[in-house]
Amino acid sequence: MFPDAGPDDPTVTAMRARELGRKSVVVGDRVSLVGDTSGAPGALARIVRIAERRSVLRRTAEDDATTAEGRLERVVVANADQLVIVSALADPPPRTGFIDRCLVAAYDADIEPLLCLTKADLAGPEAVLGYYTELELPYVLIRPDSDLAALRALLAGRVSVLVGHSGVGKSTLVNRLVPEADRAVGTVSAIGRGRHTSTSAVALRLPPQPDSDGDPGWIIDTPGVRSFGLAHVSAESLLHGFPDLVEATVDCPANCQHTAEEADCALDAWVASGKADPRRLASYRRLLASRSGEGDPREPERNPGDPLAGS
Repeated sequence: MFPDAGPDDPTVTAMRARELGRKSVVVGDRVSLVGDTSGAPGALARIVRIAERRSVLRRTAEDDATTAEGRLERVVVANADQLVIVSALADPPPRTGFIDRCLVAAYDADIEPLLCLTKADLAGPEAVLGYYTELELPYVLIRPDSDLAALRALLAGRVSVLVGHSGVGKSTLVNRLVPEADRAVGTVSAIGRGRHTSTSAVALRLPPQPDSDGDPGWIIDTPGVRSFGLAHVSAESLLHGFPDLVEATVDCPANCQHTAEEADCALDAWVASGKADPRRLASYRRLLASRSGEGDPREPERNPGDPLAGS
C-alpha cells in the first residue's frame, strides 16, 4: 500500500469495499483503490483488493492455543521487512524474556530482527548484549542526545515495525525520526511500568536524508504491549527463536520435547559444556511450559537478583 508512495503523494481516505467480506485490512497491506483518490477534503475511495502478503507479524494474548485468548490471533502488521525491538536499558529495566518472544515471532514471520536499546545514558548494554552474544543480533544504542544516523541507515529502504513495552522511549524515538509524527509521549510510573501512549499502529514515511538519494524507508509504530503471546507459533518453530540451542537438538532422542523432564534431552549437556547461556535454555523452556498452559501466561516481573530474568 505505501512503499511506492512518494513524499508529495496525497493522503487518501478509503473504506473497505463490501465485496471483500470479512477480510481485514491491516497496517502495511498493499491494496487497490477505486473512486476518488485525489486526497481532497471529503473525498472517499474504496479498497477493492488486498495484495498477497509477503510477511505477516502476529501475536496472541496468551501462549496456550487451547484458551480463548490464545485462539485470538492478532495481525500486528503486514509486509514488514524488519522488526525493531525497542527496549530500555533502565527505567524500566530490560526484559530479555519479552525480547526472546519478539525474536521468536520475527523468525516465524521471516522478518529480520533489530535490537534498539534506548536510555543508554542511564545504564550500559553489556548485560543485555552478553545474553545474546551467541546470536550476533544486530543492535543500536540510543541516548537522548545521540545521532540517529546509524539507526536511519538500518531503516533505509525497508518497512520496519517498532514494538516494545510502554515507557521504553519508543514514541520519543519515533518523534525524533519523524518530527511531524507528534506521537504522544508518556512517563514511567514509580513501579517501573510505562503508560500506554500510542493507541493504534500507524505507518510513517521517514524523511529523506540530505546526503542520500535512496529510499529512507517506512516505520510502523505500534501501541506499547505488556506481553507477546506465541500461541500461533508451533512448538517446533519456537526453537527457531533460539538459534544458539538448535545445534544441540541434533543429539536429542526421537520425539524429544526438550523440556526439563526429558532425561536424555541434549540441551542440558550443551549448556553444561558452556556452549549456550543457561538463561537462554531456561527462557526457552518457560515458553514451552507456557504453551502447554503451565505457569502465568502474562508477562511476569523480573526475578529477584537477576536483572535479565523474566519472560
